Amino acid sequence: MTSLPKNTKLFGTDGIRGTANLYPMTPEMVVRIGQSIGYLLQQKEMAAGQTVRKVVIGKDTRLSGYMVEQALSSGLNSMGVQVQLVGPLPTPGIGFLTRNMRAQAGIVISASHNAYQDNGIKIFGADGYKITDEEEREIERLVLTENLEQLLPPSAQMGRTKRIEDAQGRYIVYVKNSFPLEYTLDGLRIVLDTAHGASYKVAPAVFEELGAEVVHLGNQPNGTNINDKAGALYPAKVSEAVLEFRADVGISLDGDADRVVMVDEKGVLINGDHILGICALHMKKNGTLKQNTLVATQMSNFGLDKRMLQAGIRVIRTGVGDKQVVEEMRKHGYNLGGEQSGHIIFRDHSTTGDGLIASLSVLAVMKQTGVKMSELNRIIDDVPQVLINCRVKKKQDLDLIPGYSQRLEKMNEELKGEGRVFVRFSGTEPVLRILVEGPDSRRIASMAQEMAEFLTENL
Repeated sequence: MTSLPKNTKLFGTDGIRGTANLYPMTPEMVVRIGQSIGYLLQQKEMAAGQTVRKVVIGKDTRLSGYMVEQALSSGLNSMGVQVQLVGPLPTPGIGFLTRNMRAQAGIVISASHNAYQDNGIKIFGADGYKITDEEEREIERLVLTENLEQLLPPSAQMGRTKRIEDAQGRYIVYVKNSFPLEYTLDGLRIVLDTAHGASYKVAPAVFEELGAEVVHLGNQPNGTNINDKAGALYPAKVSEAVLEFRADVGISLDGDADRVVMVDEKGVLINGDHILGICALHMKKNGTLKQNTLVATQMSNFGLDKRMLQAGIRVIRTGVGDKQVVEEMRKHGYNLGGEQSGHIIFRDHSTTGDGLIASLSVLAVMKQTGVKMSELNRIIDDVPQVLINCRVKKKQDLDLIPGYSQRLEKMNEELKGEGRVFVRFSGTEPVLRILVEGPDSRRIASMAQEMAEFLTENL
């Protein structure tokens, strides 16, 4: 067995990620990851009547996707697992297909909004939800410490791989089923940016089949242009095109289409907070917002809380990451949650963030109310927000820093319930994030800078 790095974490906040052909995204490591997933699946009991263990694998449009796909398949096959390849498909599509095809797991090969040089591995369980932290740790242990060759089954029990040709069509129908059957998108002109990514075929089909006229952006993937000044991180391109083509709405997806930001007919951004607010208010009015509760993260704007409070909707905040949002939703039975960045989860329809379902949900509100997108966008009045990222030498419990808790309490008292101060470490890099919200832009900027200087001196 090749020597592997010790005391290494493979999994980050959303699966395994790294630069292609560098640890951990090397062919040898990816084979080991596939073998570890396969071995773990072999230890689980299958549902009644099932005799074959299957894994569905999808990917985005990165050049390295071919290598990772084949290495994963080899590792899984060597552990006696059958593999079904579906090609480029959004991350939520794999969550859906895993359940729909009665597979034991689903794997997405994608680095989401990162540049093409990176790639990653996200894993779904048989229920279509991302695997638990405990399962991630067990895969990590197997990859880093086990002699996997000793765990291989006899050659006669190896698995095989085949391609599923109609996966995109299945996902298109599934997404369209989230849109009210009695409505169409006839007469709407939509600017759609698919970031040269996983949704470049399925997303246009969804909107066009529902009757919309689609202006295409970012739909020419070549293996290296995914997220390249396109998609959800660059909504200005969609904004310009909405104005140029006099469109009714703009939709901008990221590379694996699990997140979305939108643009109204005036070219103004509709971020994840506004999407959540628009849909929460409409769902409460229709009696479909379970427990009158919306789940957001600590990064959502304070203006969302204020508007929801006015409407009698409770906002529960979790740590950053759509996985934490979903866990909170599953734990208590909530059906709407998401992030300011555009990961929006409609749990009545999907097990993870789905940019297409989120877009259709907003368009359904627009159609059912007869209100223009710009009017819907004004429902949420954002509170001024300042975010400072500071590089630090070490991460430690902030409450152990003398004077920190008192300083934080004093700042929050000064905001008098009209804002907040929130401080957290990045989950992936040595960075401290300081977020301050409040009605006075100058004052919150000063408070954020004051807190940043204080903490960088002590870290």
